[in-house]
Amino acid sequence: MWKYTVHVDGMMCGMCESHINDAVRKALPVKKVTSSRKKKETTVITEAELDEYALRSAIAATGYEVGQIQKESWEKKFFFG
Repeated sequence: MWKYTVHVDGMMCGMCESHINDAVRKALPVKKVTSSRKKKETTVITEAELDEYALRSAIAATGYEVGQIQKESWEKKFFFG
């Protein structure tokens, strides 16, 4: 699994976050996507590597400014207690 963290400028509210999340879900095969206007980032979890250009384009098409994209290997963490 892979985790992509995308720097996104221009989000002002919860609807902005939702708009970006929906655009990413429609454009790419993702397991999970979340956006944070406070952190100015969108996090995407996928099973396979993504085309970073397609990810950047999906977010940019919503009208927000896309910055750096970081990719890292990701494993779901289980908590037992």
